[in-house]
Formats: sequence, C-alpha cells, structure tokens
Amino acid sequence: MPAYIISDVTIRDAEAFQTYRTRAATSIAHYDGHYLVRGGPIEKLEGDWSPQAIVIVEFPDLEQARAWYGSPEYAHALEVRDRALSRNLILVDGVSLEA
Repeated sequence: MPAYIISDVTIRDAEAFQTYRTRAATSIAHYDGHYLVRGGPIEKLEGDWSPQAIVIVEFPDLEQARAWYGSPEYAHALEVRDRALSRNLILVDGVSLEA
C-alpha cells in the first residue's frame, strides 16, 4: 500500500533551497519514491491554512518512506535544510485501490 510524505514548505534561502531540492530528489528516487506535487499553485478552498508551497511524495509503502527519511542519502540533503527552508512534514499511509 502506498505511503505519502506531505510537506508544507517555506523557503528561507533560494540558493540553499536549490541545493536541498536537488539532494532530496536524488535520495527520494533512490528509495523508489516519486513526486506527485512539487510546489505548484495553491488555491485555498476552506480554513485558515495558507501554505506557500506543498510537496507530496509517494513511496511504495510506509517502510520505504521511513527508510528514506532515516537514510544517509537524505541526511546529505538535511545538511542544508535549516538554511534552505522551514516546514511541516508528515507521513501518511495510503489506501489500497484493490476492491
């Protein structure tokens, strides 16, 4: 069953963000993840939430998502994260599409 990493991102430093983004993308691919949403336009429909950028990454399952998050490959991206951005990050289990 797929699992999703969902991130609400605020960019702090554009140059550092590009470094983080490149490193994160490489690490995500290494763990069989792929982007579903990567910072496109946001239209608020309800509520008080006003994110600047949303990122959604799909992994094959929770185990792969957790393995990516704790990986040395992703740790390389985390070296610049605090300079690059602030964020809220959650892991969500998906649903089976089988009937």
